[in-house]
Amino acid sequence: MKPIRPTVALGILLALLALATGASATERAEVPERYQWNLADLYPSDSAWARAQVDLAGRLPRFTAFQGHLGDSPARFYAALTLLFGMDRDLTQLRDYAMFRKDEDNRVSGPREMDQAAGKLAVDFDATTSFVRPELLALGAEKVRALVAADARLAAYTPWLEDVLRYAPHTLDAAGEKLVSQAGMMADGPTRTYDTFTNADLPYPEATLSTGEKVTLDAQGYTRYRALPNRADRDAVFHAFWSRYRQFERTIGTTMDAHVKTHLFEKEAHHFASCLEAALFESNIPASVYTRLVADVHANLPTLHRYLELRRRLMGVDTLRYEDLYAPILKEVDLRYTPEQAQALVLQAVAPLGPDYVGALKRGYASRWVDLLPTTGKTSGAYSEAVYGVHPYQLENFTGLYEEVSTLAHESGHSMHSFLTNKNQPYVTSGYKTFVAEVASTLNENLLLHSMLSQTQDRDTRLFLLGSYLDNLRTTLFRQTLFAEFELRMHELAEKGEPLSGERLSALYLGLLKEYYGDAQGVCRIADLYGIEWAYIHHFHDYNFYVYQYATSITASAKIAADMRADAAARRPTTRSRDAYLAMLSAGSAKYPLDLLKGAGVDMTTSAPFTAAIREMNSIMDEMEKLLKK
Repeated sequence: MKPIRPTVALGILLALLALATGASATERAEVPERYQWNLADLYPSDSAWARAQVDLAGRLPRFTAFQGHLGDSPARFYAALTLLFGMDRDLTQLRDYAMFRKDEDNRVSGPREMDQAAGKLAVDFDATTSFVRPELLALGAEKVRALVAADARLAAYTPWLEDVLRYAPHTLDAAGEKLVSQAGMMADGPTRTYDTFTNADLPYPEATLSTGEKVTLDAQGYTRYRALPNRADRDAVFHAFWSRYRQFERTIGTTMDAHVKTHLFEKEAHHFASCLEAALFESNIPASVYTRLVADVHANLPTLHRYLELRRRLMGVDTLRYEDLYAPILKEVDLRYTPEQAQALVLQAVAPLGPDYVGALKRGYASRWVDLLPTTGKTSGAYSEAVYGVHPYQLENFTGLYEEVSTLAHESGHSMHSFLTNKNQPYVTSGYKTFVAEVASTLNENLLLHSMLSQTQDRDTRLFLLGSYLDNLRTTLFRQTLFAEFELRMHELAEKGEPLSGERLSALYLGLLKEYYGDAQGVCRIADLYGIEWAYIHHFHDYNFYVYQYATSITASAKIAADMRADAAARRPTTRSRDAYLAMLSAGSAKYPLDLLKGAGVDMTTSAPFTAAIREMNSIMDEMEKLLKK
């Protein structure tokens, strides 16, 4: 396949892309249909969704007949589990559609109300079915296994049932679990408040650039304009954006405090020693994996500082500052792509995963799995969400930058993970844990880098690509671990009964920023204002000990990618590492994450994968040093 050449001049870009990346906000109605996801594959209309909601609510009373009778017979046991997971599948589809509609434009009240209604139904479902786990545990492992052995149809439920039995020390009686489930109605209040405020109500500031142009710094605008090559422009963008967040430090601190209290409630209600252990228990990950990651990063901060010094040299500045970390490392190289070029680049990159993988992803792009372009009111960032029996959906905010091509590869990795596990697993084991999920996404980023390098020998372009991947390692391995340490220390404060004010959180975050980036050593200067950055990181507000998995996953994916390249270089008759990796993607939750990764050749209970990633990072810097000498 011929290499895809970047479009460097903005004038060559599609008129649509110029509109999407311009200073003026783009309304969804202006975006051609081919760049919007096709929600009709879920429901033909909002009215059809509403009818499905009524139907699902009408199924809830059916569970009454099974309460207290799960163990009466294998046939009754099978009927109960069939009803449980059938409704769970349909409810997930209902919730996904509502979320997708809301994320298209957070300003519109109708989809927000749909999302809230679907969430309420989910709480009702959890409360109605809360008897299932306690009753299974009351039956005991011996009885449950005997029921499964007596009916071959129950074999598919074995991994889930064994996982339920693992929860015995952390499960209340039926009345207690129902009460905890009902409390879930309030648990997402802080998250909803934060999301609505930051996506719809936060008065985002404007910044005046050196050209005289005034630009709006909403989430998408900040992501774009923080990468401007002019340093004064970056200063203006950073100061305006973070000063606005600082104005709401107290408010966002209050929502964060409330969010963390929901984790404290879970810890206490289900008898865990810490919030960390409670969060990691679901994936059967020992807390030592988390704390080892933090320790490994601290031991290897000199590698991060080496990269930051290399970035300073490439940018030609006397002192590197936090405002410089998203700018192009080479002024002469500013790669930009159309949506079609970006998709072609990703399809080229994933070719080592085989023609079936490439073909499925290509069909997905053509079938509108992806909502591609940024529009006013659209949820910021990017994600992929699986819908069993339909196909995955991706949200992107693509403006043409190379880093967004990498984001497309990342989210496409998630989508193909979902596609393969849904194709090969029954619904009950079709899900997968985040600990494994981020391997699929970061592996695609690794493949993209090597594909791009194979297409050019131009010194500056290679420096740019290598530097971009190094910055990906900075943001994924080091920055996400910084986030993980902040999250851990924040929860530890809460567990001691100490308040989490916005001011205190900013001070905690600023201290970590300065330590990681070597402020005291003069490696990278951090202004005190940027301590408020925690308020912008939505993973803190939406999730629970989530971000560390980005860091662990990139170490695992680097090992798998290296193994696949070694197979290809040795011209082995079978692609052992690729096949093992695809088998992992197809396994869903049939095994626990650590076991799945061991099957793919990675032992995450040791520091070996981290060490391998650091070795790769230093080898990339060695190559860049050689290029700089030419």
